[in-house]
Formats: sequence, C-alpha cells, structure tokens
Amino acid sequence: MIGTLINVGAVLIGSAVGTTAGSRLPGGLQQRVLAGLGLITLVIGVDNALEWSHTDPLYVLGGVLVGGLVGEAIGIERRLGGLGDRVQRAVSGGGQSRVSEGFVTASLLFCVGPLTVLGSIEDGLTGDYTQLATKSALDGFAAVALAATLGWGVALSAVSVLVVQGAITLGAGAFDDVLVGETLSALTSTGGILIIGISLKLMDLKDVKVGNFLPALLITPAIVGISNALAG
Repeated sequence: MIGTLINVGAVLIGSAVGTTAGSRLPGGLQQRVLAGLGLITLVIGVDNALEWSHTDPLYVLGGVLVGGLVGEAIGIERRLGGLGDRVQRAVSGGGQSRVSEGFVTASLLFCVGPLTVLGSIEDGLTGDYTQLATKSALDGFAAVALAATLGWGVALSAVSVLVVQGAITLGAGAFDDVLVGETLSALTSTGGILIIGISLKLMDLKDVKVGNFLPALLITPAIVGISNALAG
C-alpha cells in the first residue's frame, strides 16, 4: 500500500498548491492551464489506445460499447456527480462552486489508466511501488493544474485513489495470471480511449460522460478471456 499512500499524498499536495496558486491566476490563464493539461492527457490517451495493435481491436470496441451501455444503465456518472454535489452543497451552502466537477474529473483522470492497475498489482505482489511513484509524480502535477482551475474539489479525488488502488493492491493475487499478453494490451487500450474522453472534457470540446464507460475496464478483459476460452 506504500505506493498508493504516496499517490494520495501527491494528489493532496498538488491540490493544495493548485488551489492556492489558482486564486492568483487570471481567468484566461486558468483556461490555458486546463487546455494544456488536456493536450498532454490526449497524447497519453492516444499512446495507450494504440496498444490495440497487439490484440484484436474488436475486443476493445466491444468492451467500450458494452461498458458504456452498462454504465449508462447504472448511471455511474450521475452517481459520481451526485456525490460531488452533496459535498458541494455542504461546504458552499448552495452557492456557485466547482467542487463536484473537480472531484469527478480528477477521480477519473487519476484512476483510469494502465499505471493504476499495473502499478497497484506490482505493489501488492512484490512491494515494488516504482510504477506508482512515477504515477504519483504525474498525478501531483496534474492536480496542481486541475486545482488551479477547478478548486479544492480535486483534493477529494484522493479518496478515490485510495479506494481504487488500495483495493487492487490488496487483491493483486487475483490479477497476476489474468492481466498478461493480449488481455493486458486490450485493457491498456480501453483505458487509453477513456483517457482521450477525459482530455476532450478538459479542453472543453465534449463531455462524453467518461464515468459511464468505467465498466469497460472490466468487460474488455472478460471478452478477451471468453474468446480465448472458446477458441481453445
């Protein structure tokens, strides 16, 4: 769990720095910071998404489409937003605030991606938290940029990081023999596509409700496993 705790600390520190600095930045500069983070996130997403070249792209396509339908039916994005809204009402008394947006956007950005899964598994199995330390540095800088524009709600995403990565770390043994080969490639590609969706929101181009696609991270590896079992 050391890697996850480092990651949580990085998000909190980055959020604190960004919240403090953000109030001193002109509105136009805040938007440029967010757009810059969006562009960087887009590149990371595309790089990960291209991992489908090592597997059948239909696995990724099926996982994303089915995952989106399941997430929409469950209303994951709505529930995440509702959680953020309740916190927002509690602290702002109903006034204007971006607590909910900061919490949801940062939670998705910090918890979707191959380093979240692979780093947590490696930390759980071997105690090596190198990958999570690298992720922590990236998340820390991203938290500064997000908090500078979206406010302290970004700090709440530290809870999401703790829950998601902590659960994967503690249950790492169950994933050791599963996330290998084309299954890992398909999962990485799916995560990359979701990261691209986050980048579009950061750049204020399109809100694709990435939260509703989170089931794809489970469905895509399942599709690969079922396909391989039937073929074998």
